[in-house]
Amino acid sequence: MTVITELEGTFNFRDLGGLPTTSGEPTAYGVLYRSDALHALTPAGDAELAASDIGVIVDFRTPTERDVSPDRMPRARRIRDVHLPLLEGAMSHIVKEALEARALGDHTAFGRAADKAMANLPTLADMYVQMLEHGAAPFAEVARLVAQPGDEPAVLIHCTAGKDRTGVCAALLLDAAGVTREAIVADYVATEQHLSGQWLDAMTAMVERFGVAVTPELAEIMGGSPASAIESALAWVDGQGGAAAYLQSGGLTDSELAAFRARLAG
Repeated sequence: MTVITELEGTFNFRDLGGLPTTSGEPTAYGVLYRSDALHALTPAGDAELAASDIGVIVDFRTPTERDVSPDRMPRARRIRDVHLPLLEGAMSHIVKEALEARALGDHTAFGRAADKAMANLPTLADMYVQMLEHGAAPFAEVARLVAQPGDEPAVLIHCTAGKDRTGVCAALLLDAAGVTREAIVADYVATEQHLSGQWLDAMTAMVERFGVAVTPELAEIMGGSPASAIESALAWVDGQGGAAAYLQSGGLTDSELAAFRARLAG
């Protein structure tokens, strides 16, 4: 197997290795990857994934999101698909309500769902805290998968954009592994640049086709990753005793935490 630096057909893929930790040792390469959804993998991307060291893919999307855009898995070898759905993600509420109503023949559903969501649009920071309030168990399960690789040496986490649910999970795991806050925030902030251009243009066009105006606030929800959002999320985690204590509140044991740190912190 080989460590990969890109996955053709994705926009927000990267290895979380090489990040500085407070101990002075960088995080290990080929252990934990993050990405946007894998539904648009090209044949080259399929081959890259098949040849990689990724043995587990964790998908935070809801069942509706997965049905609309199922991941493309390589045919050359089996990769374990772990589904840990989290509702709080960019557009997930709107998409869920719209698709369910449209299935019943209501073709104006997206616009109505969008209007309802826009009237109660949360900030990214608020959305992340809501996610953290009930996400300890799924996030702890990701740490457990990293800690106990077996024959599946690397874990890839993703949602739709690889920004919100994936971004919060990545920040938590990196913090628990001792990565410096500066590096955690920088990794999160990088997502906005990765999504700008083709990905965000396509998302904007989709929303506008349903008659929804993309305001600056909505544009940030869809493709933004300001430092303040993840800093607020991490401040909330600090208030719970820190990332390690938070993951343990979700069921991660002392031995699993130690094993996770040993693998990711190098």
